[in-house]
Amino acid sequence: MSTSPAQAPTVPAHVLPHRTPAQLLVVARHGLAEAARTRPDGLRYAAAHLAALRAAAALLAARARPAPTRRNRITSVWVLLAAVAPELDEWAAYFAAGAGKRAAAEAGIPRVVTAREADDLLRAAEEFVTVVETALGLAHQPALDGLQQPTRLGMSDATSRPGAAAA
Repeated sequence: MSTSPAQAPTVPAHVLPHRTPAQLLVVARHGLAEAARTRPDGLRYAAAHLAALRAAAALLAARARPAPTRRNRITSVWVLLAAVAPELDEWAAYFAAGAGKRAAAEAGIPRVVTAREADDLLRAAEEFVTVVETALGLAHQPALDGLQQPTRLGMSDATSRPGAAAA
């Protein structure tokens, strides 16, 4: 579902990412790969949660338009995601519920998450990133050198990269 700029929900300008949706999804995919390689449960949980945050930011970058507001109120990405993409509000609630555990894990609090919780969150984050890629019309396609890059659905790899020449 594509939202035209005139109908795009507004969010405070200072919370919009400074990267393109495609760039954010590449970073999210890298985060998922990092999470999959990470053995400590808390760090795996945190890396997976951050990957999901980056995917949510990609959707915000694509669908929201900036609105001038004062910076006096902190707004969660998950709250913004539910407002900009109501069809993803269950995902937003799921990841918002895990934000406290992610912060505790990043702070180094031992045994804040179990191996099962970390594995479950990693699987959920992988699914969420795929959902966002699909919603934005981007497909995940690993590059030959092992770097993961989303490409526009319906476009060849050569036409999806700026400056790429047609073969």
